[in-house]
Amino acid sequence: MVKTVTPGAISAMRWAPSPDSPADVPELVVQVLDLKSTGTRNRFMFTANDGKMKLKGILPSNVESEILSGSIQNLGLIRILHYTLNDIPNKSDKYLVVNKCEAVSPALEMEIKSDAGDLDCGILLKPKQEDETNSEVTVEESGNLWKPKQEAEVGNQVKTGPGIHLKPKQEMVAKSAAQIVHEQHRNMAPAARLAMTRRVHPLVSLNPYQGSWTIKVRVTSKGSMRTYRNARGEGCVFNVELTDEDGTQIQATMFNEAARKFYDRLEMGKVYYISRGTLKVANKQFKTVQNDYEMTLNENSEVEEASNEASFVPETKFNFVPIDMLGPYVNGKELVDVIGVVQSVSPTMSIRRKSNNEIIPKRDITIADETKKIVVVSLWNELATTVGQELLDSADQSPIVAIKSLKVGDFQGVSLSSIGKSVVKVNPETPEAKKLRSWFDSEGKAAQWTLLVQA
Repeated sequence: MVKTVTPGAISAMRWAPSPDSPADVPELVVQVLDLKSTGTRNRFMFTANDGKMKLKGILPSNVESEILSGSIQNLGLIRILHYTLNDIPNKSDKYLVVNKCEAVSPALEMEIKSDAGDLDCGILLKPKQEDETNSEVTVEESGNLWKPKQEAEVGNQVKTGPGIHLKPKQEMVAKSAAQIVHEQHRNMAPAARLAMTRRVHPLVSLNPYQGSWTIKVRVTSKGSMRTYRNARGEGCVFNVELTDEDGTQIQATMFNEAARKFYDRLEMGKVYYISRGTLKVANKQFKTVQNDYEMTLNENSEVEEASNEASFVPETKFNFVPIDMLGPYVNGKELVDVIGVVQSVSPTMSIRRKSNNEIIPKRDITIADETKKIVVVSLWNELATTVGQELLDSADQSPIVAIKSLKVGDFQGVSLSSIGKSVVKVNPETPEAKKLRSWFDSEGKAAQWTLLVQA
């Protein structure tokens, strides 16, 4: 197991502040210092240390369990698999946003500190037997290759101990992470180098204080064009929900000229590069996605369809609310995600909409969870006829459903309804689903269910 940091890891990240994908990230092992909670759920700040330089940063929310279990801890080592460097307002320094990482080693005895000479080569020497000096190739943990020396070179060698011969330092071939990244970039074909110039930022890394950025997102919800009137006159507005390949979402709003410019260009389900927008803290009363910020695009913003490129299907991220905790959300603007075991599924019903007399399909499903409460979820339109039918066909197997973006109403106490952007996953491969299935199979089947009512 690697027991040291990658030489020049922080320099490498400064040189390439926003790699396009984990495949573009070299080996980056750093030591964790000053690990502490941000005060926000699931987020932890830390200082990355490569022995020579340090950089303040934040860890991804999905490593909370590893931090709580001790896999990631102060003085321990992590491997950074994907990251972004953000500018700090009014300062020349950068802030490290780790998008993906893995634990490498538990806490070491002390903070890693090395002088410039040690880190320039980054070698951990292993003793060798004297009689093997001229026949073996030594591969160190740091990945550096030491070849046997030819007899003609003995005069230029430096002997450091029994059986170990090194060439003078200026002849060493060890390279830092920064050098490796630089050479990879230099050796790329022109088209590949051009692609790297479009540095895509993950949505989780955006904040109102950074400068220019470019995101690659899919339009996962699109509202209709609305008109309004205020003291300054009439105007129009529409908004979209954008999702990146990590499943992070953000709402983007366009007014007037920007709305007219981008309404037809932004199509549901397509992937775009977007830049030159602005961010502000989201209004909790009106936000429809789990993000602290919301985006505004103006007439000078840039929207380019990512047409001749490999597409992606965004990962659906859930923030489940237990059934017995739905009461405070009744008739509120905030949408909820739930997970439950299907207890019953109704036939499809035809409902006439009061606003325009349109007839739309509806199907009710009843779900339960470990709180031993049940709630009715109304699936509308396509969800009623597609996923709803699938659930009816498998109802005797008590499938698990995870549903994103449900509206909470007060019909028969507390009820849930799907909307246009709701997502239903049947028997998803998630830890929550596996835990619920295990509980239901072992004791939930015999549970006495209680219909959730508003307190």
